[in-house]
Amino acid sequence: MGNGLQDLKIYKLAVRLEIFIYKVLKTFPVDEKFRSIDQLKRSSSSVANNIAESYGKFSYKSKIYHLYIARGEIEETRSGIERAFKKGFISENMCRFIVEKYTDLIKTTNGYIKYLRKQDTIQSN
Repeated sequence: MGNGLQDLKIYKLAVRLEIFIYKVLKTFPVDEKFRSIDQLKRSSSSVANNIAESYGKFSYKSKIYHLYIARGEIEETRSGIERAFKKGFISENMCRFIVEKYTDLIKTTNGYIKYLRKQDTIQSN
């Protein structure tokens, strides 16, 4: 069963990445539960949550605002993954793969923001 949000490309990508991050985190040391694991779970889930919140907003400015928050969470997750590699929790290949996927998500989010800005301009005229 799909709806507009479920069909939104950036939302689907964010959810897939969140689930992937959760699986990767299962390999982290147990003593990282309240440090890296908790923070990466929260930031990765916040990406999809803010995209969903953006989708539900009425005004274009409000939609874009929440996408900016999602972008910040993407960066937080991406940098957390890079630090996890430096700490030896994941391999370089895994780090590179995840960072690449979050970079793609940033680009897709930027494209969606650009689209919404254009729609806002069209509607305002």
